[in-house]
Amino acid sequence: MRRRLAPVLASAAAAGVLVFAAPASAVPADKPRVLSTWTQTSASSYGAWVAARGNQAKWAAYGFDWSTDHCSSSPDNPFGFPFRTSCARHDFGYRNYKAAGTFPAHKSRLDDALYADLRRVCSAYSGAKKTSCDSTAWTYYQAVKAFGVSSEAVPAAEPGDRPAVRSAAR
Repeated sequence: MRRRLAPVLASAAAAGVLVFAAPASAVPADKPRVLSTWTQTSASSYGAWVAARGNQAKWAAYGFDWSTDHCSSSPDNPFGFPFRTSCARHDFGYRNYKAAGTFPAHKSRLDDALYADLRRVCSAYSGAKKTSCDSTAWTYYQAVKAFGVSSEAVPAAEPGDRPAVRSAAR
């Protein structure tokens, strides 16, 4: 019995050393993939991010920055159009790619994802109301494209800091 148990105990002890040798705050290696999945232009990407945002504790090991000021200095619900969540996802992309040091490579896609999200909001309307919503979405998109601050223009933020104005309309 001892001969059979010894290798099992030795393996268990070695596994325990490996488990305890890893840093407690290790960030999962797939963080860039998860971030990318949640910041695409598709409705499924938006839906996955909304679901994750609703269960942030599940993603705590990733160290994502979920903070948001929504649509910054622009209305979150201009003319009654609910843009707030779309702006929050845009903030999520900006903040997390800046933290990763890869923001410039992703800014254009993040801005495009915001526009796609806003257009999905507008798809719930018809007639003149849809036209008004689409025009407002276009204005928000053009503002973040033109005035969304690149990471080179902003000093690195400390955790918990709220960034200065990132854009005129965001």
